[in-house]
Amino acid sequence: MTVEQNVLQQHSQKHQQTLLNQLREVTGTTDVQLLQQALQVSHGDLAEAVAFLTEKKAKVPQQDEATYYQTTQVGNDRYISVGSQADTNVIDLTGDDKDDLQRAIALSLEESCRAFRETGITDEEQAISRVLEASIAENKASLKRTHTEVWSDSPNPHDRKRMENCPVGLKNVGNTCWFSAVIQSLFNLLEFQRLVLHYSPPARVQDLPRNQKEHRNLPFMQELRNLFSLMVGSKRKYVDPSCAVEILKDAFKSSESQQQDVSEFTHKLLDWLEDAFQMKAEEDRAGEKPKNPMVELFYGRFLAVGVLEGKKFENTEMFGQYPLQVNGFKDLHECLEAAMIEGEIESLHSSAENSAKSGQEHWFTELPPVLTFELSRFEFNQALGRPEKIHSKLEFPSMLYMDRYMDRNREITRIKREEIRRLKEHLTLLQQRLERYLSYGSGPKRFPLADVLQYAMEFTSSKPVCTSPVGDFDTSAPPGGTTGQLLPASSTAEQGPSSTPPEGLALALALTPAPSTQQRVPIHKPFTQSRLPPDLPMHPAPRHITEEELRVLEGCLHRWRSEVENDTRDLQGSISRIHRTIELMYSDKSMMQVPYRLHAVLVHEGQANAGHYWAYIYDPHQRCWMKYNDISVTKSSWEELVRDSFGGYRNASAYCLMYINDKKPFLIEEEFNKETGQMLSGLDKLPPDLKAYVKEDNGLFDKEMEEWNTQQARKAQQEKLALAVATAATAVIAETTATTTSSQPMSKEPSTPDNSAPQQDPEYMEQPSPTDYSRHLQEDTERAISKAAAEQQEERSPEGLLTAAIKVEYTRLLRFAQEDTAPGSDYRLQHVIVYFIQNQAPKKILERTLLMQFADRNLGFNERCKSIMKVARAKLDLIKPEEINMEEYEMWHQDYRNFRETTIFLMIGLELFQKKSFVEALMYLIYSYQYNRELLVKGLYRGHDDELIGLYRRECLLKLNENAAGMFESGEEPEVSNGLSIMNELVVPCIPLLLVHDIDEDLLSVEDMRNRWCSYLGQEMEPNLQEKLTDFLPKLLDCSTEIKSFHDPPKLPTYSTLELVERYSRVISSLSRVPADGR
Repeated sequence: MTVEQNVLQQHSQKHQQTLLNQLREVTGTTDVQLLQQALQVSHGDLAEAVAFLTEKKAKVPQQDEATYYQTTQVGNDRYISVGSQADTNVIDLTGDDKDDLQRAIALSLEESCRAFRETGITDEEQAISRVLEASIAENKASLKRTHTEVWSDSPNPHDRKRMENCPVGLKNVGNTCWFSAVIQSLFNLLEFQRLVLHYSPPARVQDLPRNQKEHRNLPFMQELRNLFSLMVGSKRKYVDPSCAVEILKDAFKSSESQQQDVSEFTHKLLDWLEDAFQMKAEEDRAGEKPKNPMVELFYGRFLAVGVLEGKKFENTEMFGQYPLQVNGFKDLHECLEAAMIEGEIESLHSSAENSAKSGQEHWFTELPPVLTFELSRFEFNQALGRPEKIHSKLEFPSMLYMDRYMDRNREITRIKREEIRRLKEHLTLLQQRLERYLSYGSGPKRFPLADVLQYAMEFTSSKPVCTSPVGDFDTSAPPGGTTGQLLPASSTAEQGPSSTPPEGLALALALTPAPSTQQRVPIHKPFTQSRLPPDLPMHPAPRHITEEELRVLEGCLHRWRSEVENDTRDLQGSISRIHRTIELMYSDKSMMQVPYRLHAVLVHEGQANAGHYWAYIYDPHQRCWMKYNDISVTKSSWEELVRDSFGGYRNASAYCLMYINDKKPFLIEEEFNKETGQMLSGLDKLPPDLKAYVKEDNGLFDKEMEEWNTQQARKAQQEKLALAVATAATAVIAETTATTTSSQPMSKEPSTPDNSAPQQDPEYMEQPSPTDYSRHLQEDTERAISKAAAEQQEERSPEGLLTAAIKVEYTRLLRFAQEDTAPGSDYRLQHVIVYFIQNQAPKKILERTLLMQFADRNLGFNERCKSIMKVARAKLDLIKPEEINMEEYEMWHQDYRNFRETTIFLMIGLELFQKKSFVEALMYLIYSYQYNRELLVKGLYRGHDDELIGLYRRECLLKLNENAAGMFESGEEPEVSNGLSIMNELVVPCIPLLLVHDIDEDLLSVEDMRNRWCSYLGQEMEPNLQEKLTDFLPKLLDCSTEIKSFHDPPKLPTYSTLELVERYSRVISSLSRVPADGR
């Protein structure tokens, strides 16, 4: 049993009935047993079942015209949608014409893929609804998140505080990104927002709702009002929509509601809102025909103009979301053109009443202020038995003019469509002619004709270069001559004497027989028998051609090539002009009177079975696009929208487009105070009950922040107290030590009092004992002092010697900083000054750092070193606070400490990776990459090669993903649990780190990891594995790039500088021998 079968098991019976209904509708056969037999023989394949019934020659009854002419009235419970039964194409199946029958089969199959039916759900709908099914079937226990998952809340409420005037996000409470995308799109329609916020339930249902609709819709309406009010005035960065989602889940689980796809959720939502506002409208307008604001906002009307068996008809129908097919079309207008014309409509424009052709056109008579298009990007693959997503590119404009689809422009549009059809026919002919020029030839490989002629010209003008051994060394032969050919004697004599060959060839020439006086005979020698024939040219060239022939042929080829190039340019120019004419066909002002501006794009990324949803919404006040991705709300751009929405990139594409009438600004206009004329914002936009609700929630959030601040202050106080106790204890110990020391005899060399207490050295420059890990730094310093003393001609003062020693040391380190080294030899690790020089640290920072090096108390025990140490410490004491910025000094040394830590993270991570300890290696590589990027922001030489770290971070995740997938494939419970634990605790939390910077290699790796797990969707597995996979996939496919919490960084061991340099060099050098993939 596959995952798909498990998810759709509860719908199997309804699916069977749906297939029977479709088969009955296509063929007209009413015999249920015969229909069931056809489905059984065809194994559920609708096309094969139709073929089976056709062979049986089943009698097809005439279709009921009343069904086709049926028009939905406004008073019905639910308005008919565009893809409903009333729109079905009608073809006469009563005759024996097999063309009509095949056409009917094709149209019916297309209809089953194009539109949903209100009487049942199609294969495609059942397939698309898998993500929603997983979401609504998830219980509260499965919604608990561990601290390592990216959607967990930060414990610090200040991290969850809303920035001023920033839109509020929606928390993902368990595979509810589809809910967030739809709600945010509607919320940012300010007219819709006002309608929801100011909705009040009818007075008669305050005590007891009358029916199930009121029991469901009114509580949902109140929760939606609460949610909208928080999105308006909350102090939180994002809010929790759980209450509204719970009502949705209950409704989707109810017996009267079918499981729907994500696009259908919008339709369901508007249905509920329509019912809620309808009750209110009926109460407010007693005795009058009520106006429903939801209908006025989202519903329009179109005229169905059709021909049925030669008889013309017209029906007016209502629509909400308009479904469009994507497959086979390149832009939105092509989709609309195809959707507006169904069947064969030639007879629509003719006066022949006896025509048997049938079909219909749709013409909009009234467009809604908010026009929503559903893009069908899912289809059911009958061969594979599972749904697939259509990833083809589909372009759509930011401004859409709907004039060509309006009924009032019917005649002029038909004329333009006919003109476009004629132009496209001519365009096809021109493109075919151009193709013959651009792909010339009769074989499998074809080339542009102009290039073929050019190659022929190059061939005719080429001269052969012989491969003969003698010819190879005949220096008297002219370039490109015919030394190895059979030549007349006169020609040979004209060539003159040949030059003397090299000594190494003397024997070969001696063994060569003399040529005839009439011709040169090809020479073959025993040691050259394996060579090519001597008369074969080195490159293709004509063997025999006269100057006259060459001149004529070159002239013809040149002329023909010019003619071909001119013809090609003419054809390309004609094609471009036709394209331009088609593009401008509807650009006159009369056809640009119904403008619709793109308001929102709802995007899906992933496969047909699972994925993630987010929305791009235009902010007219900031004049920019905003990306709403669950709790994350960020500024975006049209370029990013195009990349993610058009399709063909990263498996992401738009599935719903929301346009608004550009001539109705009230849709997005802010509300103003009628008395003061000032724009309302924040809590001022809310009615009293919601204002109190938001204030209460904000009060709770303020209290949470106050408690956090108090808790942190208490912690700080405790730490301060602990520090004071430690300081006091240290003072007591020091006093005791001083007392003990004073009672002992004084040393011969009294120590210099240190009243200034200079600042403590950085940890990598501390030398508490001669045996410490920085012994090499002391040795370098002593070596610099010795070299400076040796270079002096006469004895110098300690101060002069210090200056000379610092100069020697700086010169050495400067040479290191300027030297080009192998990747494994990083002199920055050997000395902080090298790091500072390469990153252009201020001179004062360098001077103080060098003084700190020479002021080390453990520098040496000879008199010269001690005197220099004392002078260095005295100079440090003399530096005034205004002479050096100590905060800047500390910042530079902190950066170096961070650089060393990053190096240690990277070194340990690479060592573990090479040992194939991928679980342990991951955290080291993750943190080395993050810290390294922070360093590189300040400068190119502040950190390491980010591509190197990114490569091994990426490879480590891929290895873990592969290992986890292997554990899952084993089917053993402990292995499966361990594999999913690796994915949930390590891989999934790291995916946002790969997505956040939009690096192509990282994005491809994420796609590889996701595709690895999505490949299981069509495989047989145990039910418990199906359940685990269904629960896990939405987490893997979540595209949120916001990281709320993560593992703490591993604790780093302490390394001496020498050990760090050696180990780092060893592991980096080994990388050149071992590729990242371990091969």
